Amino acid sequence: MTKRTVVLGMLGPTLDGGKGAARWERWRPSVAVCQQEDLLVHRFELLHPPRFAGLAETIAADVKRVSPETEVRPSPLTISDAWDFEAVYAALHDFARAYPFAPEREDYLVHITTGTHVAQICMFLLTESRHLPARLLQTSPSRREAGGSHGTFAIIDLDLSRYDRLASRFLIEQREGLSSLKGGIDTRNAAYNGLIERIEKVSTASRAPILLTGPTGAGKSQLAARIYALKKSRRQIEGDLASINCATLRGDGAMSALFGHVKGAFTGAMTDRAGLLRKAHGGVLFLDEVGELGLDEQAMLLRAIEEKTFLPVGSDREVKSDFQLLCGTNRDLAAAVAAGRFREDLLARIDLWTFRLPGLAERREDIAPNLEIELESAAQSTGARVAFTAEAKDRFLRFAISPEAIWSGNFRDFSAAVTRMATLASSGRITAGNVDEEIARLRASWRRPELAAVNADVDPVVEVLGEVRAAELDRFDCAQLAEVIRVARRARSLSEAGRLLFAASRAKKSSVNDADRLRKYLARFELEWSDLARAQPASG
Repeated sequence: MTKRTVVLGMLGPTLDGGKGAARWERWRPSVAVCQQEDLLVHRFELLHPPRFAGLAETIAADVKRVSPETEVRPSPLTISDAWDFEAVYAALHDFARAYPFAPEREDYLVHITTGTHVAQICMFLLTESRHLPARLLQTSPSRREAGGSHGTFAIIDLDLSRYDRLASRFLIEQREGLSSLKGGIDTRNAAYNGLIERIEKVSTASRAPILLTGPTGAGKSQLAARIYALKKSRRQIEGDLASINCATLRGDGAMSALFGHVKGAFTGAMTDRAGLLRKAHGGVLFLDEVGELGLDEQAMLLRAIEEKTFLPVGSDREVKSDFQLLCGTNRDLAAAVAAGRFREDLLARIDLWTFRLPGLAERREDIAPNLEIELESAAQSTGARVAFTAEAKDRFLRFAISPEAIWSGNFRDFSAAVTRMATLASSGRITAGNVDEEIARLRASWRRPELAAVNADVDPVVEVLGEVRAAELDRFDCAQLAEVIRVARRARSLSEAGRLLFAASRAKKSSVNDADRLRKYLARFELEWSDLARAQPASG
């Protein structure tokens, strides 16, 4: 049995109006719907404000004249203000709930050409949500015909599964988003891929805080930067990414770094400082190791999240900043709340969307694709192509995916291992000997508690340079600088650190100045020997 076609549409007092014989010379959308040769309308539910009942009757009579098969049923719809979104939506919603739809016998079209823009939007939303089980009908006048033309029409089905090209575009966009969140790596771990899919959905659909948890080195900072880049590419934010590792904040400097200060706020405050919250206005603020924040900073952060205002240090004038907050931590924040080290109300605010990133040992099937990415990164940093011999690659992967490889530092251990092998490779080839040497080094480091503690500690590059400057470095430079910092912290002087770092190459030189060589290396990063000392916890 052929279904009957029913059109639901709002009366357009301006477009549908007209008096006398002259009205037939005008394009009137509600009449034109019923003049289409390829569209037979059996019933037209003509919604209208009560005060336009006369015009509705005129339209009904004119439709009867051009389409005797069409029954027009004027339906008064009480709306106090046609431009009040809430009022219009409520009235149309009530109509939709009360209407006796019979989709098994009737095919419904919602005419969205007439009515105020507010009414058109509400009709669209109710159709999309299936409160109106219909397709959209759009009419327009023909530019090529004179007045009196019935124009053209188009039917739009909001079920995108019917539109292969549209659906494929959405699928391509989603895949591009997932790929960007994974750094372009074709990851194979099913749990991790599912996690990234959920993060993609949440990060693009919501501006609520996101909490990234997981062990140190699991990639929380990199993922936060990719979330920002994804939102930026989709024009969901316009501002910057402001990020910092909260473990590097100490004493009065913590308040100043986050909330800024005014000139003269404390000794040494020679100029105003904007602070990271102000820098993140309109963008994203990433607080890595948020569990390391002091209670005072936590209180101010909570207010900034809830009220989007805060007071810079030394100022009595509030500053506004609207940002999306991303947080990272390797700590159990619930336990920190129980111990009185973290505010329960702040945890409640940042714990709406929590995603735990697995460590490298939990996704060993992703080691092989990550190995290729790390090699590419090393090649870009050094300007020289580096590759494994077949034997060397097989030997390293067998070790890397075995239970023996504990990867306590996660991707930091992994990246550093590849960087060292690439640096030591002769003629751009990583040999089995290079691999054996690196495996021995990894085994030793994981056995030695003092080095294991370093792996679990704060990233030394971030600790020395800060989160923002560290993020600007290539991973190759980060791995190299991190090793320099670790060696320097075990040495008693600049000269001793130089001797340890350049032990191999200095033996081939007739004249050496290890201290000067190390000093020049540090200058590349605007660092001095005194800058490498480990930050000490605040007393008290």
